[in-house]
Amino acid sequence: MTASARSMTGADTAPVLSVENLTVSVRTEDGLQPLVSGLTFVVGKGETLAIAGESGSGKSITSLAIMGLLPPPAVGVTGGSVRLGGTDLTTLSEAAMRRIRGDRIAMIFQEPMTSLNPVLTIGMQLAEAIRAHEPVSRGEAHKRALAALRQVLLSEPERRMIQYPHELSGGMRQRVMIAMALALRPEVLIADEPTTALDVTVQREVLDLLRDLQRDLGTAIILITHDMGVVAEMADRVIVMRAGQMVEEGGVGDIFARPQMPYTQALLAAVPRMGSTAARVAPKSDPIARLSDVQVRYDIHGGILGRVTARVHAVEHVSFDIHKGETFALVGESGCGKSTIAKAMVGLVPHEGRIEIAGQAVQGLAGAAQKALTRRVQIVFQDPMAALDPRMTVGNLVAEPLVIHGIGGAKERAADLMARVGLTAEQMDRYPHEFSGGQRQRICIARALALQPELIIADEAVSALDVSVQAQVLVLLKALKEEFGVAILFISHDMAVVDSISDRVGVMYLGQLVERGTRAQVFGNPLHPYTQRLIAAVPVPDPAHVRPEARRLGGEVPSPVHPVGQGPQRVVLRDAGDGHWVANALPG
Repeated sequence: MTASARSMTGADTAPVLSVENLTVSVRTEDGLQPLVSGLTFVVGKGETLAIAGESGSGKSITSLAIMGLLPPPAVGVTGGSVRLGGTDLTTLSEAAMRRIRGDRIAMIFQEPMTSLNPVLTIGMQLAEAIRAHEPVSRGEAHKRALAALRQVLLSEPERRMIQYPHELSGGMRQRVMIAMALALRPEVLIADEPTTALDVTVQREVLDLLRDLQRDLGTAIILITHDMGVVAEMADRVIVMRAGQMVEEGGVGDIFARPQMPYTQALLAAVPRMGSTAARVAPKSDPIARLSDVQVRYDIHGGILGRVTARVHAVEHVSFDIHKGETFALVGESGCGKSTIAKAMVGLVPHEGRIEIAGQAVQGLAGAAQKALTRRVQIVFQDPMAALDPRMTVGNLVAEPLVIHGIGGAKERAADLMARVGLTAEQMDRYPHEFSGGQRQRICIARALALQPELIIADEAVSALDVSVQAQVLVLLKALKEEFGVAILFISHDMAVVDSISDRVGVMYLGQLVERGTRAQVFGNPLHPYTQRLIAAVPVPDPAHVRPEARRLGGEVPSPVHPVGQGPQRVVLRDAGDGHWVANALPG
């Protein structure tokens, strides 16, 4: 749908939600400090309002204020009003808000693991949410919960109903949260970064689901995101926030075509765009890593005797090389085996086949040999806060690998590395919680470089960052690759980011490679239907762009679980010319 067509939906309707002069403050020793100041906007029936901005701009605080979820007494609404229909939500008691919350106004949170109860099954939580607002039987609530999981295209919905949150991937958990929000058909849906951690195809399906909800029910949507491609595709109007204040507001077409404020201009300039990177020739050099027919499988035990009844075929017959000084990207949806390959390469999971780092096989290493491998290969994980010990200063965290390996001058080397990633020596005495998400990721990169590795594995290392911070980290990785000659295995589901940083690309589906080639080959001339589907699903940061109908593969994504002795169909890569390889089929 084009911007002009979207702007006609909801533009002339009466507001469903009205926010006027909203001020949210935190209590400090020095008095009240505003987190959001004088924010005013309205949302009409069937309209999507996007609130965009970087971390700390006040987007999520605004959504929590609307939902009545601010943590008292430290943080609260200190001015203005939030009206749902004729009711000022800021004046309601918690009991009254509880009746409205989830029924008339619902919210999809960014981090589903903190929103789901770890001791209740998915089915129990969905049914509980439905029965809390509607007088239906347990059986009817169960049926509606199952229908909601089918609506969000969750694979094996019957099985998911009896699973617990920790048994699902991040993308699956987010689909559960969306199903919970949609089950009660609210008047207003607040979506706080709902697709940040999702694959592009899952993101496409989720966005289409939200559109379907609007079309069928006229639901007003407040979309909070830093993904400007999603804003361009979904929004009718856009609010840009910075430091708790609105800096610009307008129709989506005007904001993208004629941004008035420098901050908005910088935000849009940082957005990665497919095809905007000049063609590169991958460096010709010896492989630093070589994978040959790698397989990773996990046994599933069942029955009274605990026999092996099935296996998860996480990685099947994967082969590729990574050359010195190049960036090789692995792309694909959640559960396709990307991160499992990364873990196998550093010896964290057992595997069949052969993985060589600098000519040495990884399988079976222990003691000093395993320790030596860590000097050659380092990992930068997706969540830097989970990867950094909160009790250690960042200076000690960066120096720790040097201390473990008995390398002298650890403190001086750590200070130099901090400077290399854009931080200062004065910040070395601070703790991880005192830094922003982007700064913490820089600390993780500095830590990974401490041992001067030959290969860095970046596993979704920029997927949770703001676009401007993401752009800075990508520039940093490129510069460090040029300076140190380090090879990078870049694992991501963000196709636009991969297009901007990679030399060669491997596309994975259900544990197997289905296409491999240079960046120009895979993105400029995708040959496999699955690769074409991935690229077609990428949000384009242009409201005037008319998205072609995405190629669909039909049916649900097959499960990687197979009975013993019945593995998936093995795909065979054929040479399409000049090092561009493509599979003859999909595993299934």
